[in-house]
Parts: sequence; C-alpha cells; structure tokens
Amino acid sequence: MPTLKLLTAYTGALSFEEVLQTPRAARLLWLEIWVNDQLDLSSWQHQPVVQEAFTKACRWYTTYRSVVTAILSRTPLPHDPGPIDGREYRTFAEALRFVATHH
Repeated sequence: MPTLKLLTAYTGALSFEEVLQTPRAARLLWLEIWVNDQLDLSSWQHQPVVQEAFTKACRWYTTYRSVVTAILSRTPLPHDPGPIDGREYRTFAEALRFVATHH
C-alpha cells in the first residue's frame, strides 16, 4: 500500500483507494504523484483519473523542474512539455511550500 505524503495532510485521505473515492483528493492526486516518487501506480494506472493526474504531474514537473529539484529530492518524472493551466499555480506553490517545510 503506498504511503501518502501530501494528500493525507491536504484531504485526510489515508489510502489510495480513499483518494480515488474522494472528489477533492482525486482532483489533487497530481500533486501527490509530483511529490511522492514512492507511489506504485501500477494497480490503478488504467483508471482515467490516475492517467490524467500522472500527465498533469509530469507537465508541472517539466515546467518547474529546476524549482522542484532544488527543494525536493525525487526520481525525475517523464518529460512532458504539454500545456499547464496557470490558474493552478497557487495550488502548486502551496504544495511546494508544504513540501519544503515538511520534507
């Protein structure tokens, strides 16, 4: 069972199954993937919500790689230069600050 690093604090979700069943947690799953390189998504990789979250995490990682690697030690995510939604920058920045202080 993967250990959640961010979503437990953000949403109270204690398991990956709970994340998938909680709309708010599912919307923020990309942040957990972005932060947590210990997640094994193989059991859920066929689910569209997981696929979308993974793609989103890769795009944000690609766009802000230098900032992320300065703060967070993690295995690199695959390169994906696709578009990101700038309206989510605040969510990204808050998660980055949370990780920086709790990592």
